[in-house]
Amino acid sequence: MFKPAKVILIIGAGFLGLHSSSIAQIQVQVKGHMNQPSISSKNRQAIAPSTKFEFHPLPYSYDALEPYIDRLTVEIHYSKHHRAYYDNFLKAIDGTDLTSIEISDIFRNISHYPIAVRNNGGGYFNHTFYWEGMSAQGGGLPTGKIAEAIVNTFGSFEEFKKELSESGKTRFGSGWAWLCLDDKGNLFICSTPNQDNPIMDIAEKKGIPLLNIDVWEHAYYLNYQNRRSDYIDAFWNLINWDIVNKRYEYGMLTHKSNLIL
Repeated sequence: MFKPAKVILIIGAGFLGLHSSSIAQIQVQVKGHMNQPSISSKNRQAIAPSTKFEFHPLPYSYDALEPYIDRLTVEIHYSKHHRAYYDNFLKAIDGTDLTSIEISDIFRNISHYPIAVRNNGGGYFNHTFYWEGMSAQGGGLPTGKIAEAIVNTFGSFEEFKKELSESGKTRFGSGWAWLCLDDKGNLFICSTPNQDNPIMDIAEKKGIPLLNIDVWEHAYYLNYQNRRSDYIDAFWNLINWDIVNKRYEYGMLTHKSNLIL
């Protein structure tokens, strides 16, 4: 009788957004089954240990996202806002056992930790995930397996685009819009307030994030002022579908593992 693969996802880079150069490291142990998932050597490279939370450089220059997101916005957003979340997250966990826990495990038990861990850990992770989901060569239509999944779930790319955009446009106050994968391998769209994310145990619907849109005003106000809708419309010109597709493929390998959600 076939025994399902035991899938171990080591989060600390890439797959959940902490570095695009190392999308994920997955160890698969299969007994009595020869068809193991194929993971390229590039994605087996060593990743930072869980005890080392890093503030990674942007994967592009400050002006690379123009004209859709201006240089000054990216610079302030990354070097001031994102950096502050990172610094305050490290302060919040300093001297505690959390320094040796994977960030995904922190999120899955976030209701047990101080609000400073939730706000700043979320801000650190969500922004890293956001930056790596964009590219100067982004936009257009998705490719790979994620393209097929989008059409199967939403009926068409245009309907998906409409629903994700609306999720961001209607999020009251500050927060994020997300495309995620649930524990059954289905795509869904949601939004979260403040610096919450779908990995957290307090999320209304939990899942593996694939793409996010930052709808805090500091993400767009210098160029778009109160026109959040215009910023979200522009965001579609920047999506790095290659990264989103890789996140989806790894998510499909791991979504049934009790180590994920």
